[in-house]
Amino acid sequence: MYSESPPPDRLRRLVRCRWESAEPGPKRIVPDGCVDLVAGAGQVFVAGPDTTAWTSVFPPGARLRGLRFRPGAAAALLGVGADELRDSRVSLADLWNRRGATLADEILHGRDLADATAEVASERAAVTDPVVERMLAQLAADTGSPGRGQGEKPAAPRPAPNAGHPSACPPARAFSAGHPAKPGRSERQARRLFTLAVGYGPATYRRILRLQRAIALAPTTATLAELAVAAGYADQPHLTRECRALTGLTPGAYFAG
Repeated sequence: MYSESPPPDRLRRLVRCRWESAEPGPKRIVPDGCVDLVAGAGQVFVAGPDTTAWTSVFPPGARLRGLRFRPGAAAALLGVGADELRDSRVSLADLWNRRGATLADEILHGRDLADATAEVASERAAVTDPVVERMLAQLAADTGSPGRGQGEKPAAPRPAPNAGHPSACPPARAFSAGHPAKPGRSERQARRLFTLAVGYGPATYRRILRLQRAIALAPTTATLAELAVAAGYADQPHLTRECRALTGLTPGAYFAG
């Protein structure tokens, strides 16, 4: 069972949705371009942006709850560039040390995830860089996709490179209210900001949006060839290559499941 609900109004600029899940057992989780804060099974952790599929490892019946951040919105709140969290699951205690351990304990004892997140957001005045917002909107428009994530990201935490290390924090400062976006940035600077905010560059994000579009269209598309065209791939072999790279399965196997 998996369900989504809207975030509270005070978090709408940062959070796409709340979600809850009762785990049926091991499950394949594919990239969606998002960062999640997840609580359940005695853990509170951040699920970073993925570039390939994960398999959840929680026992059957485990109940999880989470917040899915809007693409590009998590870095300022978490205090670490999203690229430092790429393909990782990092416990809140490892990310924020004593503060994270305290918040994790409160959350596991019933504190609302949104309430804890809103407290941190207000302290850090977290905002997404307008340059990154414009790039995200343009990429979504180019792929015909709103960039909506599909499904949960519950996989066991593991350390991210440099997570919790002082050197991991300064890049995220570019997304704070004290460092607003400046006009006239070079393309290279814009791409670097995008990578810090989203977790990977625009080209990879575009690939993930296209996959998510294919996932959304698959139930109403008769053949893989038609799905490839509808989702924006050059042809069916292009869909096959991308599906293998991002999900670990052929389109026939993945979409049949």
